[in-house]
Amino acid sequence: MVKQAKAVKRVKTNDVQGYAFGVPITGKTNDFPKWHETPGMFIAGQEEIDEVDLVASEMERKWGCDRLRLMVGKELRQKFDRQRYKLNQAIWHGDLEAVKQEAQRMVKAWRALDKAATEDGRNQAAPDVWETTLSDGTVAVIAWDWKDAALFEAQRNGRKAEVYTLAEIGRMIEAFPGVMRAKTLFPGAVVTAVRGPDRDPLRAIPDSVSPIDDVLPWDIERED
Repeated sequence: MVKQAKAVKRVKTNDVQGYAFGVPITGKTNDFPKWHETPGMFIAGQEEIDEVDLVASEMERKWGCDRLRLMVGKELRQKFDRQRYKLNQAIWHGDLEAVKQEAQRMVKAWRALDKAATEDGRNQAAPDVWETTLSDGTVAVIAWDWKDAALFEAQRNGRKAEVYTLAEIGRMIEAFPGVMRAKTLFPGAVVTAVRGPDRDPLRAIPDSVSPIDDVLPWDIERED
């Protein structure tokens, strides 16, 4: 997703008052955008920014992460990037009207890219994933990277599955060095099961107070 800058947030530190949650807590007017001057102005401006983020999320689900702007011609892409800059400028330095104006233009810019890519017959995003069924019936989905994982999540439509990226699978393999060694020693070997180390027998002994050959507490016959 091509994110826009979020509202500036300051906190109170060392008894020097600033502002928190995007809204000033003193009468000072320096170092924060004009649209942060009152709670009402901040809420109104943030609503406009949220609308842009909603559209950006919609485009990401449809076309994939960071793909749409690269699917159109350079002239349209330049206009889109210029509008991104103008919106960021309004968010950081503008008043409420500037934020509203540039946010609404940003929504139109997203829609323009969507229309151009559709008319050009560009392919919508499809997650690059592999699937396998585990012994307990769980479906495991292996995604190329986090972008494909996010795309699958957005399109799963309630389907039950556990999603892993290749990087996560790599870390899981490293957690079982025995599997790695078997593959090294026996090229072409197929993993049919992975078992943990044998249970430590000492874990079943409550303490080490008794001599080693004493009768264990649970072996002592009960006296009636």
